Amino acid sequence: MSTPADDWRRLDRRTVLVTALVTTGVLLGAAVTVALALAGRFGTGRALVWVPAAVVVLTGCSAGIDYVRWRRTRYRVGTERVALHTGLLLVKERSLARERIRSVDLTARPLLRLLGLVTVRIGTGEHAGSDSTLELDPVTRAEGERLRRLLLERAATGPAGSHREGELIALNLRWIGYAPVSFVAPMLGGAAVGAVLQVSEWVGAQGQVIAWIRDLFRDTPLLWTVLVLVVAAAVAGVIGALGLWVEMWWSYRLEREPGGTLRVRRGLFTSRSVSIEERRLRGVDLVEPLGVRLMGAARLDAITTGLAKDDEEQHGAHNTLLPAVPRELADTVAADVLRERSTPTGAVLTGHPRAARRRRLGWALWAVLVPVAVLAVLGALLTPVLLWIALACAVVFLPLAVLLALDAYRALGHAVGGDYLVTRSGTVRRSTAALDRAGVIGWTVRQSYFQRRSGLLSVTATTAAGSGAYTAYDTDASEGLDFASAAVPGLLEPFLERTGTTP
Repeated sequence: MSTPADDWRRLDRRTVLVTALVTTGVLLGAAVTVALALAGRFGTGRALVWVPAAVVVLTGCSAGIDYVRWRRTRYRVGTERVALHTGLLLVKERSLARERIRSVDLTARPLLRLLGLVTVRIGTGEHAGSDSTLELDPVTRAEGERLRRLLLERAATGPAGSHREGELIALNLRWIGYAPVSFVAPMLGGAAVGAVLQVSEWVGAQGQVIAWIRDLFRDTPLLWTVLVLVVAAAVAGVIGALGLWVEMWWSYRLEREPGGTLRVRRGLFTSRSVSIEERRLRGVDLVEPLGVRLMGAARLDAITTGLAKDDEEQHGAHNTLLPAVPRELADTVAADVLRERSTPTGAVLTGHPRAARRRRLGWALWAVLVPVAVLAVLGALLTPVLLWIALACAVVFLPLAVLLALDAYRALGHAVGGDYLVTRSGTVRRSTAALDRAGVIGWTVRQSYFQRRSGLLSVTATTAAGSGAYTAYDTDASEGLDFASAAVPGLLEPFLERTGTTP
């Protein structure tokens, strides 16, 4: 499929309608509070006249501005470049070379979905801000799909392999069971409490809410009151986590398209379509947050070039290929994605010396004992209450810190398996990264004074993909250097001068 060089196209004219509806909804939400405030000061009659008039005027202004934007915006897909002409007061002409385009992602918020529209984001994957992306907001879904196919089409350049094309995996509703044990649940629970207090403050009723809660638990011991409130917040967090999971991962599908493109489609109210070229794929990252890991599950992320930081921040989970699923299934999908018979994330890893365990236990003890000591000193000087708090913190957090430190040590590992180097670390968020050895562009070797005394060092593989650095922490000094040399022969040797166990 091709497009004539002089075929300039416009965005869909319904962008004005979308802007007007969104603006009206926002203004109506604010109008209630404003109307109540004005009614108390100027009377109900004036408030009922001024507020609707203000909503109409502001909506009209917003729609008018967007109409001008629509009139002045056009785009063109030429044989060599994609161009975008836009601007209100300042006209901008921007273009991207088609050979540099690495992603064409489609997003449709609920209102856009109702109208059959999508936002198309065309990116080169470079970390250059808005200069590396073009956004067409909105076009019809058919036009968005046409642009995606046109700009990502490749002349059968996908990697060779026996793995199937088409659908690799689709949504299984059983996966929703992992949502409540993610870190999102407690965050949403805290956010729910904050939202209640904030909204009550906006309407001037925060004092009444606090008084109602105090009266409700007037005859309840303080400890039980705290437990009940924590459980209520936890329940709200779980409900929120379930709802967020459904919104993000409903209709999920992972597909391999002809020519070598992985496509992730998902979303209930806001639909998202993310495309990743396999030739830009440099590996996978098996991520196991603590709660999810305790249930034997893991998430799968892509390590790839062509996904800029601003993409990740705007769209969230932009490089996630698979939500939390049973670990065995995640390994199977990783092998399919990498076109391997067995996944490198399942390789047998080399453990790290006991000195690495001592370091983590030391960090854990310092992290707990220093605050406890400060509380104890303040308690001795000010009030015995702080002494009891210090004792409680020591009893609760010291065993927990030791357990986490031991778990962090057990997580450490590295290996070279086939075409991939593998590193694993972390306890609260365990990460097993399998990085294509051909994608390593350099090594960083770090050895602090304390590491040197313990015969340890950390080696970091640098790459243009993913986070840019993947580290084997606190390896045996000689073993870590051997790992780097074996992973990418010839890259590190010119800079090595080995004396005993130090680099």
